[in-house]
Amino acid sequence: MTAHHLSLEELEQALNTDLSNGLTTARAQALLAQYGENRLKEGKRRSLAARFLDQLKDAMILILLAAAGVSLATALYEGDRAALWEPVLILLIVVLNAALGAAQESRAEQALTALRGMTAPMARVIREGSQRPAPATALVPGDVIVLEAGDLVPADARLLQASALKAEESALTGESLPAEKDADVRLPEQTALGDRRNMVFSGCAILNGTATAVVTATGMDTEIGRIAGLLAGEPDAPTPLQETLAALGRKLGAVALIACAVIFVLGLLSGMPVGELFMTAVSLAVSAIPEGLPAIVTIVLSLGVQRMAARNAIIRRLPAVETLGSAGVICSDKTGTLTQNRMTLTAVWTGAQGRETPGTDLSEQARQLLAYASLCCNATVTFHGDREERLGDPTETAILSAARNCGVDRHQWEQLLPRTGELPFDSDRKRMTTIHRREGGTVLIVKGALESLLPLCVAGARTEAAAAAEELSREALRVLAVAVRELDGPPESVTADALERDLTLLGLVGMIDPPRPEAKAAVELCRQAGIRPVMITGDHVATASAIAGELGILRPGDRAVTGGELSAMSEAELDSAVEDISVYARVSPEDKIRIVKAWQRRGKVAAMTGDGVNDAPALKAANIGCAMGRAGTEVARGASDMILTDDNFATIVEAVREGRGIYDNIRKVVGFLLGTNIGEVLAVLFAMLLWRETPLRSVQLLWINLVTDSLPAIALGLEPVEADIMERPPRPAEEGLFAHGLGIQVVCQGVLFGTLCLAGYALGRQLTGTLAGGQTMAFLVLAVSQIVQAFNMRSARPLGQTGVFTNRALNGAAAVSLGLMALAVFTPMVRAFGLATLSPALYAAALALSLVPVAVMEVYKKFRNGS
Repeated sequence: MTAHHLSLEELEQALNTDLSNGLTTARAQALLAQYGENRLKEGKRRSLAARFLDQLKDAMILILLAAAGVSLATALYEGDRAALWEPVLILLIVVLNAALGAAQESRAEQALTALRGMTAPMARVIREGSQRPAPATALVPGDVIVLEAGDLVPADARLLQASALKAEESALTGESLPAEKDADVRLPEQTALGDRRNMVFSGCAILNGTATAVVTATGMDTEIGRIAGLLAGEPDAPTPLQETLAALGRKLGAVALIACAVIFVLGLLSGMPVGELFMTAVSLAVSAIPEGLPAIVTIVLSLGVQRMAARNAIIRRLPAVETLGSAGVICSDKTGTLTQNRMTLTAVWTGAQGRETPGTDLSEQARQLLAYASLCCNATVTFHGDREERLGDPTETAILSAARNCGVDRHQWEQLLPRTGELPFDSDRKRMTTIHRREGGTVLIVKGALESLLPLCVAGARTEAAAAAEELSREALRVLAVAVRELDGPPESVTADALERDLTLLGLVGMIDPPRPEAKAAVELCRQAGIRPVMITGDHVATASAIAGELGILRPGDRAVTGGELSAMSEAELDSAVEDISVYARVSPEDKIRIVKAWQRRGKVAAMTGDGVNDAPALKAANIGCAMGRAGTEVARGASDMILTDDNFATIVEAVREGRGIYDNIRKVVGFLLGTNIGEVLAVLFAMLLWRETPLRSVQLLWINLVTDSLPAIALGLEPVEADIMERPPRPAEEGLFAHGLGIQVVCQGVLFGTLCLAGYALGRQLTGTLAGGQTMAFLVLAVSQIVQAFNMRSARPLGQTGVFTNRALNGAAAVSLGLMALAVFTPMVRAFGLATLSPALYAAALALSLVPVAVMEVYKKFRNGS
């Protein structure tokens, strides 16, 4: 359908819709069933079975399966029932590992899907004659939608009405300039896409103006849907951290394969059975290569992000979590983010009583001032118990709220002095006047800036009012004056010159958008964490400085500059001054980009808040773009890395805290998995070098891998954020994963695990006189010590300070892992694993060796912390 070519009447008929009232709900539901949801097709999701089979495609797994199959066939052919246990058990463990890997991968995808659902766009649609919000996915051809600046167009649509409408269509047409739209034109059928001025297209941003339009195509039928096939099935790009870990896994895998090859050669030279040796070498490779590390990290990232979403910070891109931990400066808007975005009247001044604070004990003169001021307002405030619903100019709603809270009944005053006329506010006069009928005459009430009212006043405390206004302004209060004039009858002429003269000044009201109660503590926490808070606002510099000073953003020695002063600075001047400037006032969205880049040139990772269409470039330029969830436009949200659903500065700080915690936990998981895997390789390698014997059979290695590499690692990733994490400086962006000695610690832990395993093997071999006895001790020591190590890795602080069992997820994971170990050691399955029954003394020795990492790590932690 060539919607740009049809007349509106033809289009209405073709779509079977009502362009005035929109579709009915029933018709919309029927069309939704016919056309499907308004979304681009995603790549076909793999089933759980497909994921399971993918887990078995790894070369080492295939080799292990082939070896186990050959071993099983040989045992069956020779009729050796005892030899059946090991290959059968290996096959079962591989299947269990594959099932666990598939489940982890599926859970990671579900978590990411849930995150995408959190930022699903909404649309404003007219159905059955009324405008209502609706998910963009529910739109159908024939729906009438409402658009305004900041919206993302939810579907291809033909314009019905448009006012100064401009759209950003560069992603679709390649045209860098905004496309100007015209609802009244009818275009030739062959008009090129970029010239269809009467159309708007799905995914494009509305930069200016307002419009109504009728949806002509949804989903894959839209213009952007036609090119969506190029992206079909494209997987989500891995985060930098995931890429780093994948590369690390490949390097470790190569090292593990070399070690396994050495072990295999040594075993051949020692005359070990080739089949058993081959199975052991391959099993060691399977156990040692951390192939599940990226998936576990994805789960930890995704679960952490869901936790952040519950705290009003929706992460749109996973790499932002990694970046949050490095944030060194937060550039925040003032209104609504640091302040409540709710003007509050905090001072009333009258000539008779001076300054008073609004409350129930106000003087009669102050009450009368508020009553007259409330009559000269066009806004409304509806009260629902303690909750207020404000509609209209913020200064007027502040007056109405204060008047009501001070016991002034506006409704009664309106009955006493009903309004009969009005001179609206305009920016030239800086005041408004309302006309009210009273018994025996008329009252004129004038409200506006004091400098515009004083020359018109002939009575009242004018000199004192000027001094009082100056004092209130120094406190960053917005000051309005209220004056009256009484007439004997109706005014002869309703003009400013005729009415706004010979006034009596009643007094002043002062109001401010107060800081959020939690903002000051959040700013202090920022500074404690080594993060520089910066205020950026379009407000006046005096108001911004006062709020910033109250919050602790502007400190002695810091500067506050205006947009004009900023524009006068060269890049070099800004670079040298940026660390001294804490407040930017009267700045434009374009100035935000300069500020962000100046901080970035100073080596800082910068977070930036924004809500408007013009803020999108600054949000993209920032390392972490934070869009407002309530006040923000769809364009700003689309350009952001994080959405604040409560528009609150404290939420940014909390997100930084969570981001640091998530990265911290990932380091713990990586350290845990790599340390234990290195221990397994070293134990088998040095046993072959020393004794030409393997301390662990293939089935035992695989069981340890199953028991210790998954559940404890994931549970460790759920460790609560450490109490002192915001007392540390920001992590440098270029800092590696193994900084602060983690790499050395991992190697040392691997050596420790290998040594303990060898000690257990030697002790068991010596005291039982059997290979199975030694392998049982090695099996127990290596597995249990790794489970215990998960508790060691929880914190750099001693366990006594963190609490041994305060991570419930880890407690549960450890209990399951120990239960699986007990299943292998203390049940009839002991034979299948090739284990021996030991004396109580040896079991006690195995437990003692397993607990050695606790003692070693506690000593190391106390030494490192200097306690």
